[in-house]
Amino acid sequence: MSQSHDKPSCCSNTSRGSVSSISFDRLSASSGTEQEPNKPSKADMILLPGGSFLMGTNDGEGFPADGEGPVRTVTLRPFYIDPCTVTNEAFAQFIEDTGYVTEAERFGWSFVFHLFVSEETKSKTSNAAMQTPWWYVVNGADWRHPEGPDSGIEDRLDHPVIHVSWNDAIAYCAWAGKRLLTEAEWEFAARGGLVQKRYPWGDELKQGGEHHCNIWQGKFPDKNNQSDGYAGTAPVRTYSPNGYGLYQMAGNVWEWCSDWFHPTYHMQATKDNPTGPPSGDSRILRGGSYLCHKSYCNRYRVAARSKNTPDSSTGNIGFRCAADA
Repeated sequence: MSQSHDKPSCCSNTSRGSVSSISFDRLSASSGTEQEPNKPSKADMILLPGGSFLMGTNDGEGFPADGEGPVRTVTLRPFYIDPCTVTNEAFAQFIEDTGYVTEAERFGWSFVFHLFVSEETKSKTSNAAMQTPWWYVVNGADWRHPEGPDSGIEDRLDHPVIHVSWNDAIAYCAWAGKRLLTEAEWEFAARGGLVQKRYPWGDELKQGGEHHCNIWQGKFPDKNNQSDGYAGTAPVRTYSPNGYGLYQMAGNVWEWCSDWFHPTYHMQATKDNPTGPPSGDSRILRGGSYLCHKSYCNRYRVAARSKNTPDSSTGNIGFRCAADA
């Protein structure tokens, strides 16, 4: 995978490479209001008004090579958005209803952060990501077994589902009658009505001396002080929501968006409901994760971007859903 970042992202280099992916049709949300039993309801979503906003950043902390700038005016139609990322509990219902098998399960492995791998699992693991050796290739790691076969999610049902590829997210959306957010919709939502602030709550990371997101504290990648309360994922409603009532639009897990990634496409593309390039190699990720740290990738800022191949999965990638208004 080509490198377009000034600093590497804590997940964007951990792709499945040239392994062929399973493709699914990109389905829009259903226009109806009736829901089948057990499926998520649009009534639980938040309607955002759309309109014009300033997207991107010229901030000195940004990464120009990622395509974070320049700042431009983008206009969006109204849309619905889930207040939280999809949880383990919700994803389990999807699996129960459909029998779907995720790509991590099909491939037989996924990427797990080295500090979370047990000694027993580590003894059976011989591979790590070349450019990011803190990511172990763990056989048997998947959404049900986040750290490998000897782990589970029974005590994490309200945490975001992880080890889901873009293709897996699309399959869930098709079942739920929803869709992924476009990158522009994601940033509009994350800003929560604020104009050109660095984070969903303002310009200061610890506003009022309090933690507002789940990111890395300490020395990456070996020492996490966990001063925000979590080493790995946190429950999806941890910390206060932003001005639109949306939880954890920064940190916790990266969120898949529908767009293909390109560092400069937006400079000449339409600013009216943009949907990204018509094709590409990697899909957009937004929001940062519990592994992000200012000294390393610093991509928990609202305007920050990352990417990964559609078939890739890691222990810090999840997604949230949108729907047409």
